[in-house]
Amino acid sequence: MSRPDLEVRMVLEATVSPSEDPLKVAAAIGNIAGMDAGAVSIGSRSARLVTTEMKAVEHVRDQLRDRRVRSAARRQLLVNSSGLSTSLMLNRQAAAAGVVAVCSAEGESPLGPVYLTLSSRRLSAAIDWLTPIQAKD
Repeated sequence: MSRPDLEVRMVLEATVSPSEDPLKVAAAIGNIAGMDAGAVSIGSRSARLVTTEMKAVEHVRDQLRDRRVRSAARRQLLVNSSGLSTSLMLNRQAAAAGVVAVCSAEGESPLGPVYLTLSSRRLSAAIDWLTPIQAKD
């Protein structure tokens, strides 16, 4: 499926506990978006990446496809959808290893999840593109 003409804002955010290296949290967030950790803003208690680059959203899409978790991600995106935005939790340790893994509860990621928030005027189309429904064989 080719990339549609969509405008999507993606925010990836995680808390940084006092015992954590903020640069490692930034690297995990960068891994999710396929971007350098330098693009991540590091605050006193959080790390955050905000992008409108479809290349970053496409990287997440490819990771969901490769890990075969699109249906789980789609369910979460639809359940968490409100107005023009939706969200999803991702496992922080998996992200540090360069893998996108969906969490259904905050406790599934011991250091806390990475929160992914998508906003778009065409949110349904963005969800459909990010997590297309697969035909059963």
